[in-house]
Amino acid sequence: MTIAPSPETARPDTLPGTTGAPALRTRPAALLLDFGGVVLTTSKRPGGLEAVAEHVAATLARAGHRRSAAELLPVLQGGKKALKDWKNASSRLLEPTELDHRTIWREFYGSPLTAAEREVLAGSAGQLQETITRTLTDHAVRPGVRELVRTARRLGVPLGIVSNAHSGRAHRAILAEQGLASAFAVQVYSDEVGIRKPHPGMIELAARALGTTPDRCWYVGDTFDRDVVAGRRAGTGAVVLTRDHHTDRPPFPVAEEPDLVLEDPRGLAGLLAESRPDAPARPPAPPAAAARRAVSALLLDHGGVIAVSRPDDVVRRGFAARLAAGLSAAGYPTGTDEAVDVLDRAHAAHKAWKDQNEQADDGDTAVAEIDAPTFWVDLVGPLLEHHGTGVRHWLRAEAHALMVDYARTKSTPTVRPGVRELLTAARDAGVPVAVVSNTVCGRAVREELVEHGLDDLVGAHVYSDELGLRKPDPTTVRTALAALDADAARAVFVGDKPHRDVAAARAAGVGTVVLVRGGSTGDEALAALPAGGEHTPDHQVAEIDEVAALLRGLVARAGTRR
Repeated sequence: MTIAPSPETARPDTLPGTTGAPALRTRPAALLLDFGGVVLTTSKRPGGLEAVAEHVAATLARAGHRRSAAELLPVLQGGKKALKDWKNASSRLLEPTELDHRTIWREFYGSPLTAAEREVLAGSAGQLQETITRTLTDHAVRPGVRELVRTARRLGVPLGIVSNAHSGRAHRAILAEQGLASAFAVQVYSDEVGIRKPHPGMIELAARALGTTPDRCWYVGDTFDRDVVAGRRAGTGAVVLTRDHHTDRPPFPVAEEPDLVLEDPRGLAGLLAESRPDAPARPPAPPAAAARRAVSALLLDHGGVIAVSRPDDVVRRGFAARLAAGLSAAGYPTGTDEAVDVLDRAHAAHKAWKDQNEQADDGDTAVAEIDAPTFWVDLVGPLLEHHGTGVRHWLRAEAHALMVDYARTKSTPTVRPGVRELLTAARDAGVPVAVVSNTVCGRAVREELVEHGLDDLVGAHVYSDELGLRKPDPTTVRTALAALDADAARAVFVGDKPHRDVAAARAAGVGTVVLVRGGSTGDEALAALPAGGEHTPDHQVAEIDEVAALLRGLVARAGTRR
């Protein structure tokens, strides 16, 4: 990071930072600017919140609700503080969404008021938000901005606004009043697009709207936690900070740094003028470690691959007895035999639910996974509601705990021979491992891995009930590849179901797909798979030992080619 003082009289060719920040040597295809802290600066207007309180009191009075401005002032102060805390917390998220105006005025400002008053505020939320934005603060154009506008126009570099705003309409009006609206070819405000910085999508949207890509843009902001992070996540060509009120007070430590820090925007015009449109492109980044590995990742299904399961009536009945006891203690007398019958019927309904969701898959539609509340309330609940309407509420409250017990007892797993040796071989070859499994309870699978001493050999876990999607949806496999920073073409996926495992792996671009016999797909069905079929794997093996041999062979062949 280069820090440059604001030059009062310095010529553009002597501005600090042009040699210390190579990214700024290349003229951008578009220059994207934050609103507050870059284009304009704000100052608190004396009595601003009191004026808003008077306005809100008048708004409520028109609907027949009598509140004095003095009553409303602490309500607005509390909402303002809560919003500030929410914004700081959102800056920690990878892809934060923005609040809509109705939520701001119902939940943040209006929550201490009556339900009727909250609805009045929600119904006028957009107008109220514009009023509070324009009443609390005064806005002034920052030094150097008008010169930057002239320079950009002369060089043919389009300007765009990318700003977190709870009232984009207020910001548009303020720019128009300052005679700057026509200077910006696009304005992107968080309340209008539904996401907020540091979500990179705002910068991506602005760049695309101007016919370019973020890597060919400069982004100028005033905060580390929102602007610098957003610029880096979006992959902008350069990130510049112009200091303002919040620059040096981020809500938490931020590792990302800008290419240049200016005291105010006066240096921007000179930087833009001195940039070269014909500057050489940056050298390509060196290949990631994952791309250099002979096999980038080993992805394993759990049921049928790591472990095979068999029904155990004693274990299942034990869970049914515990379910019956819990229901009875809550006032819904249930016997063990009834609980066994209910679980059998719920299991059949769940199978039908899965079949229906998978049949709807057309390659573009997400394949959803059932969650614990849906299973227990929607599938089990109707079978028990003769005990009373409250039984569904009990099932909702206990759903997650019930699901762990149900998953551990609906069948008894046994680790397949050769699994530990396969995982050890992958570790010794430097190949990271992920479990990618359709599950009703990923927590139960993790517990099983811990109990068998296998968890230390697994680097990443992707379970459908936690992800919300199930195989054949390729998002399951892509999520594991992302977790291991793995090249799909060099990855190996091992499953036991053609229509789920092979389909998901192929759609995710996995280079080598293996099916293991002895899982949930019969040998005859596997043998009948047509050569070159969409659900036909690259390899079929009878035992896990053969997967380890295949893995060692792929690693050895890659070493020979080198």
